[in-house]
Amino acid sequence: MKKYLIVLIIISWWNNSDAQDKNDSESLSLEQVWNTVDVQNKNLKLDDIQRKQSDLDIEIAKDRRIPSLSVSGNYGLNTHMPIYSEGLFSAPDFAPVSKYGYSFGYLFNLNLYNGGKDNRNIQIKKEESIRSQNEYDVQRNNIRYAVAVAYYDLYKFLQFQEFIESEITTEKKQLATIESLFKNGTVLKSDVLRINVKLSQLELTKSDIDKKISIAKQRLNVFMGRHNEEPLSIPYKDAIDLNALTEDSDYMEYVNLALTKSPDFKITENNINISLLNIKQVRSNILPKVSLYSSYNYTYPQTSFYPYSQSLWGFGQTGLKVSLSLDQLYTNKHAVEKARNTNDEQIQKMEIKKDALTVDIKEAFLQQQQSFEGVETAEKNITQTSESVRIIRNSYLNQESLLTDLLDAENILLEAKFSLISANINVILSHLRLLVKTGII
Repeated sequence: MKKYLIVLIIISWWNNSDAQDKNDSESLSLEQVWNTVDVQNKNLKLDDIQRKQSDLDIEIAKDRRIPSLSVSGNYGLNTHMPIYSEGLFSAPDFAPVSKYGYSFGYLFNLNLYNGGKDNRNIQIKKEESIRSQNEYDVQRNNIRYAVAVAYYDLYKFLQFQEFIESEITTEKKQLATIESLFKNGTVLKSDVLRINVKLSQLELTKSDIDKKISIAKQRLNVFMGRHNEEPLSIPYKDAIDLNALTEDSDYMEYVNLALTKSPDFKITENNINISLLNIKQVRSNILPKVSLYSSYNYTYPQTSFYPYSQSLWGFGQTGLKVSLSLDQLYTNKHAVEKARNTNDEQIQKMEIKKDALTVDIKEAFLQQQQSFEGVETAEKNITQTSESVRIIRNSYLNQESLLTDLLDAENILLEAKFSLISANINVILSHLRLLVKTGII
């Protein structure tokens, strides 16, 4: 399947475009904007921090395999030790004790076996890290698509601006011609007024488009993490080439590709893998735990063994410690069943995601086909309305038609030009949406 590589053709087309600079700044291709967004976008920076957190969780899980080693010590003043030989209310005898006591030593513990929990916990953290990466990719792809929408909005409005400016220039020339005809008594004063009204409407439309251009630039700057008012230009004067997008293809090819490449679908697979590991983790609760331990302490005075002594003494132990939780033999059955239910839930969610992905891709695929039909219709409208304007203009100059007919035809032609640009952009955006759903972008 080669069609999914078409996005590279789209991007390379933008890279080879001539720079159009109204703000003395370098024109940015869509790929350049994407590259900047990948590095500077604030939402992606936040997601990247969260992604790094999951990598640190792996290291923390690995650290748990390191043997524990601790040192401790204490120092304290001892009280008298009264001995009530004749009862609590009798005069006590006092046993000789040291005025103070202290101890210090170490404790070492090495886990030899705990049912594989530590290693399995590392596997879980690794799977969670992969899931975090997939979540980051989903966010990046969605932001890239949003950036593409904003980018082509700017392209569209700049094209509209150029059309409007050209139309204003044409109408001013037409106004001069009609004023000349009016002076000669060929046309009515109302025709001059109608042209002036149309010029005012065009100026108002141009003002509205200028504002939309400003908003689109600001939106792109925000996506790129730049200052809102930073100068921005794109190569908007180059025509959009849709020849590379005209291949027919079965949407199921995109579905099959999405099942291997879509990060959104991969997240469901990560959740299943984690749930399977959790089942093994819960099952290991009934297994024995074996550890190697060692300790040694110096204590003053010696009061642990008889005969007691007012001297510093040392004592230590090294050996194996084995423990087995007997209650887990019964209670763990319910925990295992819950873990299995969680796994079944994740499997069902994956099937639901697969169905939703299939529907979304088919919808995007059909939208792309609809966009191609829109381009074809818009091109036919351009041809028809251009010819209509030419005929009506000649008829008007020959006093065979009304000015209102000419103005209506010119408005229809301008709308047709707008529609063609919008249709071309819809083709690209629908294709990019299909690639986002597939997981290629």
